[in-house]
Amino acid sequence: QVQLVESGGGLVQAGGSLRLSCAASGRTFTSKTMGWFRQGPGKDREIVAAISWNGGATYYVDSVKGRFTISRDNAKNMVYLQMNSLKPEDTAVYYCAAGSSWYGTPWSSNFASWGQGTQVTVSS
Repeated sequence: QVQLVESGGGLVQAGGSLRLSCAASGRTFTSKTMGWFRQGPGKDREIVAAISWNGGATYYVDSVKGRFTISRDNAKNMVYLQMNSLKPEDTAVYYCAAGSSWYGTPWSSNFASWGQGTQVTVSS
């Protein structure tokens, strides 16, 4: 099992940027698919971005393509989500997740470990 702690959320104006970080513990981190999910007010949790164990593959939900970038540093057991050009509709609790597969559907089925979440609020 991997333990995950997110940080970097906050309040930002539309058009601004935030960088979320996820610190992972556990020796199996480097073999894990990592992902960021979000759950907005009154909405279901959705995948935002995912990255394969070596960073060779990434996935983005259409609504964030070109604005968000997921990355990882396996030497530091860290995953990041750089969020630019933020919009009010990006307001949500953002969760870091770790898993062992890439091809399951829905995306959440690929992940077994979840962080507690960090709040991102984008004001208009």
